[in-house]
Amino acid sequence: MSSVAITAADINKLRQMTGAGMMDCRKALTETNGDFEAAIDWLRKKGAKVAALRGDREAKEGVVLAKTTADNKTGIAICLSCETDFVGKNADFIAFAQSIIDAAVASNVKSVDELNGTSINGAKVADLVNDKLASIGEKIGLTKFERVDADYVASYIHGANRIGVLVGMTKAAPEAGKDVAMQIAAMNPVAVDASSVSAATIERERAIVTEQIKADPKMAGKPDDMINKIAEGKLNAFFKESTLVNQAFVKDNSKTVGDYLKSVDGGLQVTEFKRVALG
Repeated sequence: MSSVAITAADINKLRQMTGAGMMDCRKALTETNGDFEAAIDWLRKKGAKVAALRGDREAKEGVVLAKTTADNKTGIAICLSCETDFVGKNADFIAFAQSIIDAAVASNVKSVDELNGTSINGAKVADLVNDKLASIGEKIGLTKFERVDADYVASYIHGANRIGVLVGMTKAAPEAGKDVAMQIAAMNPVAVDASSVSAATIERERAIVTEQIKADPKMAGKPDDMINKIAEGKLNAFFKESTLVNQAFVKDNSKTVGDYLKSVDGGLQVTEFKRVALG
């Protein structure tokens, strides 16, 4: 055993140097009489191989949470990933994820890096995640982070914490916000409307439909202007199916989401949305 007093500062220093868990760092320093270089070697011998194996494994399970501030002006969604659904469905793991998103909202964080540096009861989130990795024995991490700021933000969690949605709106409309969030969870639109689809997505879709048209034997020998015109028609169909306000409203297929919003309030619009899903 160590004859040197191992302080909390020593343990924290070794954690910062190695990324190892608190208990592992305490034991390493105890076993090596407080020698940091020897402690690092001890950790490498005991844990480096395990850490490398964890790094190669996929973390496709976990918990997705979405939460807004009390005034509904800001929403944050996170994914705390793990390797197995056994861990992802564990009540303690879910509570741990909840403590992280609570801290994110309370501290008004704007990025995952900022969240990792946020403290919960005096410990940084990054260190708490690392400790959880050590105690559970699975690769875990904050793999996704999204934030929406708007006049009103609705949040929604779907499918036992597997999908989280944030919807920014021009006016407060709790019921409509939930309906639209459910639409986004189910239909996974690429953008709010055609004007907000990225240029890269448009070009990719145009290239796909153009190749599909050219591959059709009935289009053999047709002039390029005809092919381009048909391609634009197919692209418009893509916008209708894949942009939020143009999609058929899942709760009433006789109207679009845009129509539904107008029926609630003529000035109600979606300004932005984020969808976070496991995998």
